[in-house]
Amino acid sequence: MSPLSGKRAIITAGASGIGRVVAKKMIEAGARVAVCDIDPASVSSFSSDYPEATAVVCDVADPASVPAALQSMLAGLGGGVDILFNNAGIAGPTAAIEDVSPEDWARTVDVNLTAQFLFIRGVMAGMKTQRSGVILNMSSAAGRLGMPMRTPYAAAKWAVIGLTQSLAMEVGQFGIRVNAILPGSVRGPRMERVMSARAELTGRPLAEIEAEEVATISLGRMIEPEEIADLAVFVASDAGRSISGQSLGVCGNTEILR
Repeated sequence: MSPLSGKRAIITAGASGIGRVVAKKMIEAGARVAVCDIDPASVSSFSSDYPEATAVVCDVADPASVPAALQSMLAGLGGGVDILFNNAGIAGPTAAIEDVSPEDWARTVDVNLTAQFLFIRGVMAGMKTQRSGVILNMSSAAGRLGMPMRTPYAAAKWAVIGLTQSLAMEVGQFGIRVNAILPGSVRGPRMERVMSARAELTGRPLAEIEAEEVATISLGRMIEPEEIADLAVFVASDAGRSISGQSLGVCGNTEILR
């Protein structure tokens, strides 16, 4: 039997990037999947590639938009959900704290943290009624190490761990498991943008920034999106049935963030 056979999963920012890879893996593992994404083109592409899934456009940080998106996704899954993967996130500004605007701070925290609250709030009643569920919250290696010049991002990712551990204690009695995933430097467009911004800020060559990034990782390599997806499938499956309240790193052992 496939590890997620019969399970219903919602994935935020699931039509692009890491989320799309996770959605693909969960579909292959037997789950029925519904995704939302802020980018209409990504949603259209996802729907074309995975017609059996539900895909909707949604700004996850907009409290006015989330209920309708959730309603559509839950309807596509037959009215309930077993797995919520709070994947949506943005890098936020690369800047000294005094140069971070209140708007950039708020947007970074809203997408990386508040959106998780909004989706958890939206699925919790159903999970409590069925007395089961798995919630996976995307944090980061920056959620345990801190990250200079990326303070809004790091602050939000630390807060995700607090959310995860508190919620795991609160809802464990209902058979609901809650864990955080802490990726390190994941190969892909967002990481490329982050390194380019750091190169521009410091006036250093991009190749030097890339080499410095890898040098902070004990395994000496970037993380592939598929590695995040593999962990998500495992923890969401019955194989992870006793895993809750944990912060699970997929970072090659990131030693320091500069």
